[in-house]
Amino acid sequence: MIVEIEVLPRPAGTPDDPYRHVEAAIAAIAAAGVVYEVGALGTTFEAPADTAWALTRATHDACLTSGADSVITIVKLAESAGDSGPTIAGLTGKFRE
Repeated sequence: MIVEIEVLPRPAGTPDDPYRHVEAAIAAIAAAGVVYEVGALGTTFEAPADTAWALTRATHDACLTSGADSVITIVKLAESAGDSGPTIAGLTGKFRE
């Protein structure tokens, strides 16, 4: 499964660390040991479906745990039946040559 996730914590961070809560979400993904890429407006990661669902929740929760007052999380999911499904490299590779 491939997941694109965007977290919109309020506030995004603290005066000393303006993106603290967003970075906490990215850290949760990094700690999971999955393939991921941080983009300007979201982060994409690859994982088996059960891991992807749990990591989506963990990413959302990381914003709150880091001190955000609230968070809205926007998620796109892609999965295929009967094969390993899409990958980041498979979907974007030709644009990175």
